[in-house]
Amino acid sequence: MNQRPQQHRPAAAAARPATTTPPDVARLANELTEVMSALLTVVEQETEFVRAGKIREAMLLEAQKSELSRRYMLAVEHLKSMQKMLSQTDPELLARLRRHHETFRAMLQVNLTVLATAHAVSEGIVRGVNAEVQRRNIPNTYTANGQRATPGPRNMTPIAVSRTL
Repeated sequence: MNQRPQQHRPAAAAARPATTTPPDVARLANELTEVMSALLTVVEQETEFVRAGKIREAMLLEAQKSELSRRYMLAVEHLKSMQKMLSQTDPELLARLRRHHETFRAMLQVNLTVLATAHAVSEGIVRGVNAEVQRRNIPNTYTANGQRATPGPRNMTPIAVSRTL
């Protein structure tokens, strides 16, 4: 029984990719830093556009943001698999990456807050417009008791909102 696992070990070792060298890890870490910086630039632009109410301009950044996000996720996954090697070969680079990543996360949090605020404001505006439209569509009638009549579903007219700008 012990012979069987020993026979499979060389085949399993051959199936694994070649070990990554420290320069490859450093190259990947630098690539991750570059992607984070580029994504951070796009996120900052988007945040400024949304704060200024320039939603169309912010939406134009969507494709670039998606591509950079995809590259970021790939780089993070590769780097995670090599984290042990990086911590052994270049702990300073790993510490620098972590500091940069903390700054990156903080800026993403600001961006998410701005986007959530813009969403809440726009939703509030739409709800306010809807309430005003409904108020104007409801007839002012009274019952025989002198109470205000409750409008029926026939009087409730929904509004339509186009999501394209």
